[in-house]
Amino acid sequence: MIRVVLPAHLRTLANVDGEVTLAIDGEVTQRSILDALEISYPVLRGAIRDHVTLRRRPFVRFFACEQDLSHERPDAPLPDAVARGAEAFLVVGAMAGG
Repeated sequence: MIRVVLPAHLRTLANVDGEVTLAIDGEVTQRSILDALEISYPVLRGAIRDHVTLRRRPFVRFFACEQDLSHERPDAPLPDAVARGAEAFLVVGAMAGG
């Protein structure tokens, strides 16, 4: 099982507490995790990725194993620790300000 940590506003939107666990068939990538997340929680469609292009929203970042994966290819394999469920895949709302 893949562990996903969502920011508070997305947990509220999806009506979940804490981590979300997902079963992923095949290679574990950003795309496969986000596809499974949107299938399990349809209310999240469009909140993390654009509806049409499926690109990451500008103020959303992805982290795992202390690495910023936000600019990696969506189909690049994620670290083995994420695929094994030892580490969570984090969806983080980026901060902006001045």
